[in-house]
Amino acid sequence: MSGAASTAGGSLLTLVAMVHMFEAADALAHLREADPTMARILASIGPYTMRADPEDPFRSLARAIIFQQLSGKAAGTIYRRFVALFADGTDAGTLVSRSDPDWSPTEGPFPLPAQVLAKDDEALRSAGLSRNKALSLRSLAEHFASGELGSEVFDEWDDEEIVTHLTRVRGIGRWTAEMFLMFHLRRPDVLPVNDVGINRAIMRQYGLEAMPKVEDVQRIGACWRPYASVACWYLWRTEDVKLLVADAPEAAGSAG
Repeated sequence: MSGAASTAGGSLLTLVAMVHMFEAADALAHLREADPTMARILASIGPYTMRADPEDPFRSLARAIIFQQLSGKAAGTIYRRFVALFADGTDAGTLVSRSDPDWSPTEGPFPLPAQVLAKDDEALRSAGLSRNKALSLRSLAEHFASGELGSEVFDEWDDEEIVTHLTRVRGIGRWTAEMFLMFHLRRPDVLPVNDVGINRAIMRQYGLEAMPKVEDVQRIGACWRPYASVACWYLWRTEDVKLLVADAPEAAGSAG
């Protein structure tokens, strides 16, 4: 590729990436005007302080695989052991909820895809990984090493294209792909309709008698677009801080 073509390609990627950027102030103004319940939540929680994942997408997705279906403490231990296979003594960082303002991206070195591929399954499993997770991490590394996944293509693809490509990796489903869109790529309009935390928060904050169905989440969240990701972050925060529902009827038989 010529220098001019390379420069043009880089400029195009920059323009595509900028399409997905958003100003928090614009998102908050939209949510306040569009949804009175969300306006109350915003006023109670305060500023939008979500912190993004580390810049390395391979690291972000590998961490997501390791943490699947495990408690934070157990997953953190395995994560540290995994990193230690490649760099002894590396700190895995602060293991708090990603929706918490105190959450911080992990620091220190992290293995490259080629380094993960160089380890056999027995070595990977020695960190405490299950067989399925070891295979999933190998599949992820293969996709990055081949160039099928990477920062440049993520900038080019829209949300659904990214979900489609990520779910080709063993062990990555739609929910994991949506979390990557929200927390790593900072895409503004992601609505994970099957997220338990979001659904529980919707039930409590919107006064539903039971956990919402997919169509309920879509109906309630329609007015949040094009900033559904920001609304979801605030819903997660209501669970983190145990935000009370304003003017909620007193539950029968509740303790005083």
